[in-house]
Amino acid sequence: MNIALIGATGFVGSAVLQELLQRGHRVTALARNPAKLAPREGLTVREADAQDAAQVARAVAGHDAVVSAYNPGWDNPRIHDEFLLGTRAIIDGTKQAGLRRILVVGGAGSLFVAPGVQLVDTPQFPAEWKQGALAAREALNWIRAEDTLDWTFLSPAILLQPGERTGQYRLGTESPLMAGEQPGTISVADLAVAIVDELQTPRHVRQRFTVAY
Repeated sequence: MNIALIGATGFVGSAVLQELLQRGHRVTALARNPAKLAPREGLTVREADAQDAAQVARAVAGHDAVVSAYNPGWDNPRIHDEFLLGTRAIIDGTKQAGLRRILVVGGAGSLFVAPGVQLVDTPQFPAEWKQGALAAREALNWIRAEDTLDWTFLSPAILLQPGERTGQYRLGTESPLMAGEQPGTISVADLAVAIVDELQTPRHVRQRFTVAY
């Protein structure tokens, strides 16, 4: 496939880039600073601002699907507003380009830990992650309202960590996957496996899903 990837220099996006290229897909990475991405076979880099819908539309036109691993940075004091600004531009740009298939990587904060209770609203949710998690939840609500896109929203396991690629994971939907009494975990490499698996064999079109070991 020919995939447009947003966020290719980030923690999740760099793993997705590796997995896509490893499986022989062609990738166009959108980057504000193309110099951050070294030349690789199968990779094209286009300079684009993910917060500008017109730039996104020009860069993703002609692709089979868009993968958004967009994140303005957890240490960004404006993460909430910029996450939403970027997400809106990515959604609008994808539609302007005439594409239907988009997979958005969000957070675990919007997963339901009890009826009507999302993880981000619990007292134990870490304060340093809260603004980003609230923005990702709002982005999910926006995406759920889309009626022209064949969207998928992926919430990682509660604990997303560096680690090796095993190619193994469990699937869930609206609630966190647990390891007994402990939160589920997954490596970023295996999160990327789940993302590319979903692109190759769609099982969650117009749905949110989650993964963990």
